[in-house]
Amino acid sequence: MGPTTTAEAPARPIARVLPLLTPAHLDRDFDYLVPPEFDEIAQPGVRVRVRFAGRLVDGYVLARLTHSEHGGKLVKLERVVSAERVLTPEILDLATAIAARYAGTRADVLRLAIPPRHARTENGGTKKVGVRSSGASSADEEGGDSVSVADLEQQGAPEVMAENRHADPPMRVVENGSVPGHSAGESDASASDDSGDRSAAADVPRNILGENDSRTPRSATVPTGDDGFVSTEDARMAPELRGTATGAVATDVVTDGPAAVGSAAAGSELAGGADENRDSAEQVAAASGTAPGAAPVVGGAEESGAGAEHDGAAGGAVQGAAPVAGAGGGAADSGPAGGASRSATPVDDVAEGGADAVDGVAGGGADAVDGVAGSRGGETAPGAVAGGAAAAANRAVGPKALPQSTSGVRSELGFDTAPWERYVHGGAFLAALGQGKGVRAAWQAMPGEDWARRLAELAATVVGAGRSAILMVPDQRDLNRVLAECVRLVGDSAVGLTAGLGPAARYRRWLAVLRGSAKVVVGTRSAVFAPAANLGLVAIWDDGDDTYAEPRAPYPHAREVSMLRAHETGAAFVAAGFARTAEIQAVVDSGWAHDLVADRSVLRKAAPRISAPGDSDMAMERDPVARAVRIPGVAFAAARAALKEGAAVLVQVPRRGYVPALSCAKCRTPARCRHCNGPLALPESTPGGVHEAHSPSCRWCGITETAFRCSACGSRALRAVVIGAVRTAEELGRAFPGVPIRGSGGGAVLDTVEPGPQVIVSTVGAEPVVRGGYGVALLLDGWALLGRADLRAAEDALRRWMSAAALVRPHGQVVVMAEPSLPTVQALVRWDPLGHARAEVDARAEVGFPPAVRLAAVDGATEAIDELLTAADLPADVEVLGPVPLPATARKPFSGDSPAEVERMLLRVPRRTGAALSRALTTAQAIRSTHRSDAPLRVQIDPIDIG
Repeated sequence: MGPTTTAEAPARPIARVLPLLTPAHLDRDFDYLVPPEFDEIAQPGVRVRVRFAGRLVDGYVLARLTHSEHGGKLVKLERVVSAERVLTPEILDLATAIAARYAGTRADVLRLAIPPRHARTENGGTKKVGVRSSGASSADEEGGDSVSVADLEQQGAPEVMAENRHADPPMRVVENGSVPGHSAGESDASASDDSGDRSAAADVPRNILGENDSRTPRSATVPTGDDGFVSTEDARMAPELRGTATGAVATDVVTDGPAAVGSAAAGSELAGGADENRDSAEQVAAASGTAPGAAPVVGGAEESGAGAEHDGAAGGAVQGAAPVAGAGGGAADSGPAGGASRSATPVDDVAEGGADAVDGVAGGGADAVDGVAGSRGGETAPGAVAGGAAAAANRAVGPKALPQSTSGVRSELGFDTAPWERYVHGGAFLAALGQGKGVRAAWQAMPGEDWARRLAELAATVVGAGRSAILMVPDQRDLNRVLAECVRLVGDSAVGLTAGLGPAARYRRWLAVLRGSAKVVVGTRSAVFAPAANLGLVAIWDDGDDTYAEPRAPYPHAREVSMLRAHETGAAFVAAGFARTAEIQAVVDSGWAHDLVADRSVLRKAAPRISAPGDSDMAMERDPVARAVRIPGVAFAAARAALKEGAAVLVQVPRRGYVPALSCAKCRTPARCRHCNGPLALPESTPGGVHEAHSPSCRWCGITETAFRCSACGSRALRAVVIGAVRTAEELGRAFPGVPIRGSGGGAVLDTVEPGPQVIVSTVGAEPVVRGGYGVALLLDGWALLGRADLRAAEDALRRWMSAAALVRPHGQVVVMAEPSLPTVQALVRWDPLGHARAEVDARAEVGFPPAVRLAAVDGATEAIDELLTAADLPADVEVLGPVPLPATARKPFSGDSPAEVERMLLRVPRRTGAALSRALTTAQAIRSTHRSDAPLRVQIDPIDIG
C-alpha cells in the first residue's frame, strides 16, 4: 500500500457562520473550524450544518477568516449541505436591514428570502451525495441528533446571553458544542426532527454573485417541462451557460448525462448534503421534467490576493467604503462582490430629499439603516457588501446603448414607446431606464391602460441595458398576465416565482435567477428577495393590496422592502397602480420619488363617465329614492342601454355568497348564533341548485337556527344586512330575462370573458377583463367598503372602485352606489387618486398615524406585554397607546390554546426616531428570550391592521 496523503491545512481555516436560530438573543455570528476536505466548497454563502449547544442546526457561511479571537478549541463544520452559494452579500445586507427595520432577526428574514433546498433540482437530476466531516458518526449521517430552529426556542444559556448583550465580537462555539463558560449539560435541549423547520422557510429567494466571478459555482439545468428556462440548444453552449470567467479553475462539465462531480484539489464529492428525511421530497424532481444536467462545480478560483484584485476590478470604486476585516482581525473573504463596508451616505442618485427623504420612505437614510450594514453590536459582519458598493458595481457595468428609431419604436426591444408619451415625462423616464439610471417614480396608470404590457416594457428596457428586473403583483392571475407579456418581449429570460409552483419547479426557477439565466422575475411578495444579478428595476403593482403584507415574522411589507432594496442597490423603483396609497404619496412628497402621471386633458379622453345616484338636485327630483335603494333607476337604465348596444355590464359586489349577514328587522342588532355567537346567514343554494325558503345557519359552527329570537328586543323577524354576489345575480337574472348572467369570485374567478351582451357579477378584485372594455360598471353597496372600522377603509374602497372602473371603455359609464358628498366618492368621480392620497397623508399626520409616524404594535397577553416594555429602553419621545383589544381583522400572535384575552399596545414615535424604537424593541426581545419567557408575543412595525 502506498503512503496516505494528508490534506493541506486551509489558508483560511475559520468559517464565520450564521446559524438559523429563532431566539432573538442568538441572532449573532459564530466561528467554526473548516476541515481540510471542506476547504474548497465551504465558501461564503453556502448552506452548512453545524453543532450548536449539542444539536445540529442549519446555517450559512458568511465569511472565511485566517484566525479567530477565541483562544480555545473550535468546533468543526459538521457538513456542507451544498456548494451552491445561496446567500449572497446583497441579500445578506438586505436581510440585516430588514431585521433592523422591523425589530426582527436575520434568521427570520432569511427564511423568507431563501427557499428550501431541492437537492435533485439543484444538482440537475443527479443523485445527491452528502459531504460530511470525516469524524461524523453514523447517527449524524442519518440525521440523528438533529434539531430544528423551533427546538432551540426554549433553550438558553444564561451566561452566553449576558455576554451577547455586552460583548462586541461574535460568540465562538467550542469543542463540546456549548458556548464558552457553559457546561454541556446545561446546553442540552430536546431533539426534534428539523423537517418542519425547513417547511416553514417558505417564500425565499436570494441574489446571484456577479456573472463574471470565477469563484461562483455554476450548474446548468436543462429541463424539458414547462418550468424550464434553458433550451437543449442553449445547454450545449457550456461556457456561456455557466458564466465561466477568465481565470477560473478549469473543470470538466458534463451536459449530456449525469454530472460528474469532483475536485482535483480535495478529491471530495459534491455536497449534496441533505438529510435522509428529505429523500421523499427530492423524488418530486424525477417527475418534474428535469433532464440530467451539470452539477455545481466544486471549488473555484484561488481566493487569495488575486481574488481580492478581482473583487476590486468587478466592484469598482465605492464612495465611503473601506475593506471589511473580520472581528478577529483576520482577512475576511467577503464573497464575490468584494469586501467593502457600507457607506452611511445614501447613493448618489437619491432624489432631492437625500437621507431625510428616504427616512420618510422605508425608515431609510442614515438613521434607519444605522447598524444594519452587516454590524451587530458595533461589529462589522464579514462577508457583507455595502448597498453603496452594489450600486457602484451596477454603475460600473456600463449599460448598452439603446438605438432609437425615428418612428418612436425602440428597434432593439421591439415595442412602441408611444403609449409612454401620453404621460408627462414618460419618454424621459423610459430613456433614463435604458441608460441604467436609478430613477424612481409613482406611476398612475390611466383607465383602460394595458398595465401588464407597460410593466413588461419597463422590464425589457432594463434587460436591454444589461441589467435585471423584479416585477411584483398581488396574485396569481396578475402574475400570469404580466409574465405572458414579459415572455413576448424578452423570451425565456422571464420567469415567474410563486409559492404555488411546488418545491421542485419553484426552486428550479429560483436557481435560474441566481445563476443568471433569468433576467426578469415576476412574482408575488416573496419575489422582492429574488437574487437578481445587477438589479436595475424593482416595480410593484397595486401596492395597497393586503397580500403584500407578510404574515410571518418579522412581518415586512413588500413595498417597504422593495424601496429599501432599490435605495441600497441604486436600482430604479416604480410603484404603479390605478389608485395611490398614502405611503407612496409620502414618498413623492419627500422627493425620493416623482410623479409619472398623464395630463388632465389626456386623462379625460381615456376615462369613462362616473356618477353617483342623486348627485344633483335635478337627479333627486327625477328619482327621490335613488340614494335609498340598492340599484336605482339610473343604474338599470344605463345597464339596459349597454346591453342593447351589445356591450357587457360589470356589477361589483363587496361580499360573496347569498345573504352573508342578517340582523334583527326591528332593532337592527346583528343576528348571532346561540351556541357560538357566530354570525347568522342564509345558505347559498339547495343541493338541486334552486333557492328555497331556509332557516338561517351559523357561518362558524354550521348549526341551523330554527327559532331565532333577537337578544336585544326579542323580535323574531330578520332582515338582510348585505346582499351577496349569488343573491345579486339571482335578482339581476329576473331584471334582465334572456341575458346571460355570469359570476366571478370565490373559487370560480374568471380571468377574461368574450365580448357580447352579458352581465358579470363579480366580487371585489375578481373582475374579469373584456376585450374592448365594459359598456357599464355598477359598483354596489359602497357603504360596505367605506363603513369598515379600518384606518385604510377609504383608501381601499377607492382602490377597488378604480380597478373596476378602469375596465370600462372610454365612452362607457360607471355608477357608484354611495353617498355622493363623500370625499372618496368625489375622488372617484373626478378620477383624482393623487388628491385623495394627499388628503389621506394630511389627515393621518394630523391624528398621528403612519406614514406620518412610526408605529409599533405589541400583541400578546397582558403579562407578556408588560415584560417586554419593562425590558425596553424606549426613546424619550415615545407615546404609549393602550392597551386595547386586538382588532377583529388581526390574527392572533400564536396558535393553539390562547389566553382568554389578547391585547394590543401601540408605541408611536416620530419617523426620525423610528430606528431607535426598532433597536429598543429588538434588544428587549433578546433580553426576554434570555429569561426563557414562553408567553407568546408579537411585535409588528407599521402593521396594516391598526384597528
